Amino acid sequence: MGKGGGCVPSKKKKPSSLATTTGGDGPGTDDAPIPIEDDQTTTATNTAGTTTPAITISPPLKIFVVFYSMYGHVESLAKRMKKGADGVEGVEARLYRVPETLSQEVVEQMKAPAKDSEIPEITAAELAEADGFLFGFPTRYGCMAAQMKAFFDSTGGLWKEQTLAGKPAGFFVSTGTQGGGQETTAWTAITQLVHHGMLFVPIGYTFGAGMFKMDSIRGGSPYGAGVFAGDGSREATETELALAEHQGNYMATIVKRLAQP
Repeated sequence: MGKGGGCVPSKKKKPSSLATTTGGDGPGTDDAPIPIEDDQTTTATNTAGTTTPAITISPPLKIFVVFYSMYGHVESLAKRMKKGADGVEGVEARLYRVPETLSQEVVEQMKAPAKDSEIPEITAAELAEADGFLFGFPTRYGCMAAQMKAFFDSTGGLWKEQTLAGKPAGFFVSTGTQGGGQETTAWTAITQLVHHGMLFVPIGYTFGAGMFKMDSIRGGSPYGAGVFAGDGSREATETELALAEHQGNYMATIVKRLAQP
């Protein structure tokens, strides 16, 4: 048991690729934000009676990074994902945690650290405000933790109206061991997105050479970023955190491309 979200390209330019090929046997990666043309311009008339172009500034697209973390492993990935998403112009990432289902007494007995008070709890209704999602959770026998499942179970109202249909989402996970569910935990979570009509966005091998390193233990898979928690004392490595940051950046570019007219 472990401890620890088709676009129409612009008619004015050819779509750019998210990943490019570099030398060697593995694919490379281009983490730079995809340039997006701003066609939302208007005109304004000055006092001389001539017209001058005026640019309408749209509000930023919002990515909600929603997670459950008991010992801080998933939370460390979530914070780096926010950094990656915030690095894309026109996109804003927000951190949220799902409600705890265990009593405070049980949480204390499990010696879980205090939760970051600056990260608010989210309600199901608030999901409607987001343009994209990254959901993070530790594994429980190859599936998401009960706290995250309880949160998804509370989204029945959104499901009934299909409010989240068409919105992209990805996953990131934490497991206790190398065979503890780095892939299956994300794979079994896809059913939640399917019933909402949401779009699952895996990272594939867009992280490039980092996906092929075999000289050290690394969490994460083509499904999404991940961390190995071990007995709880192991912290995420820089490679695991870098993969999380890449996933945040990658999701932000996808959300931005889907928002193009």
